[in-house]
Amino acid sequence: MSTTESTLSPAPSGLPALEARLRQDLAWLDLPAKPWVPPRQFDGAPVLDVAIIGGGMAGLAASATLKHLGIQARIFDRAPAGFEGPWATTARMETLRSPKQLTGPALGLPALTFRAWYEAQFGTAAWDALDKIPRLQWMDYLRWYRQVLDLDVANEHTVDTVVPRADGLVELRMTTPAGPLRVMARRVVLATGRDGLGGALLPAFAQDLPRHLWAHSSDPMDYRVLRGKRVGVVGAGASAMDSAATALEAGAASVDLLIRRAEIPRINKSKGSGNPGLTHGHYGLPDQWKWRLRHYINSEQVPPPRGSTLRVSRHDNARFHVGCPIERIEVHSDVRSDVSGDTLHVHTAKGLFELDFLLLSTGFRVDFGARPEFSVIAPQIRLWRDRFQPPAGQDDQELSDSPDLGPVFEFQEKTPGACPGLSRVHCFCYPAALSHGTISGDIPAISDGARRLGQGIAALLYQEDVETHFAALQAYAEPELYGDEWTPAPPPAQPGR
Repeated sequence: MSTTESTLSPAPSGLPALEARLRQDLAWLDLPAKPWVPPRQFDGAPVLDVAIIGGGMAGLAASATLKHLGIQARIFDRAPAGFEGPWATTARMETLRSPKQLTGPALGLPALTFRAWYEAQFGTAAWDALDKIPRLQWMDYLRWYRQVLDLDVANEHTVDTVVPRADGLVELRMTTPAGPLRVMARRVVLATGRDGLGGALLPAFAQDLPRHLWAHSSDPMDYRVLRGKRVGVVGAGASAMDSAATALEAGAASVDLLIRRAEIPRINKSKGSGNPGLTHGHYGLPDQWKWRLRHYINSEQVPPPRGSTLRVSRHDNARFHVGCPIERIEVHSDVRSDVSGDTLHVHTAKGLFELDFLLLSTGFRVDFGARPEFSVIAPQIRLWRDRFQPPAGQDDQELSDSPDLGPVFEFQEKTPGACPGLSRVHCFCYPAALSHGTISGDIPAISDGARRLGQGIAALLYQEDVETHFAALQAYAEPELYGDEWTPAPPPAQPGR
């Protein structure tokens, strides 16, 4: 083997060696910065600089950025440790759809990338052979990310209420294993994921269906209950394919995909729009261009990954029905001798389907009012529909419901002065996409978003305490010269003497 080949294909070095390299990189970069935010107390208890709600990828990236900037941040997540986000719970894809080489939440640190983590354990040859990142392996990487950066995460902490205050603090009331807890923070970041500011988007026909006959693709569910059943899947996106495949692999008798569109989308327009110019330039675009870009991507829709679709179509008992919108559904008592219970008679443009269970892969909605923890702030948040009228033909419910955010992802008041402190709550999740672009939830630009958020919060914290910082500047007295570094010269000889 040549020297070049040896350099390109090293043996796995193991995580300890990678972690040592990461520590060295951080030391060379002088990270984390020393704490500099003046400490505060409320009722004798410390006030957090920043509280982050959600410990998934976005919350971890935000926490790491703030820590590197010398800002105290604590994450609160309702899940048990190691199960934050959807990856090991409700996500059902085999692999991520993102290209494996994307650096994700690495924040510009090569030793913090998934690739470095993977190659340290399995080697370069294994990386070269890898097609896409396995979903559960991505979760393992995020667990390592949290551990190696020593991020402050409080698990099994459910935030019940978010209350901005006029005194410069935000109050969080939460339920914990130790009982009720009140936390005060100067800033709060909502890193609550795809559905964290609303919930599942349910079509009208689902409203009156018995709950035991359907589930949304984001629901926690043991798909083994579908064994032997005739299953319908509504939708044709990634979650539809993942749900259909999981049902088939669990032993469903059949799966019918009921697809409203005449054709399944084939081009991922969102992928085609990704470049540093848009990442850094979206926020500064005129409103009309922001809306036009996001509406176009929404209307074109993102196709399901090829691998996910093949995972379904390889089953002989899977059927794809395009141009098949649902018109109405009736619940009937089953008359088959081998089955007892109710069945669904699903009337569509393509005819009648008799099904035992329906999986709705119909996406998510932005609806702050649907989340009890946001009941105080929901009526006060300015949404895009409150100030922007889309051009004819560009109506878009998701965009209309999106929050109109400031430059640091902060909420803005619908009625100025009605909710003092609302701007201390920052929206770092998918609904920020219309205001800031897709930098707060998706893998490709999550580091850029975290840095924008962290640097913006650092600036705000400094500005609020500028008098304190100036007083500290005046009191600063560490000498760099001691007066013994030179000898004063004698006066010059005077002319004529």
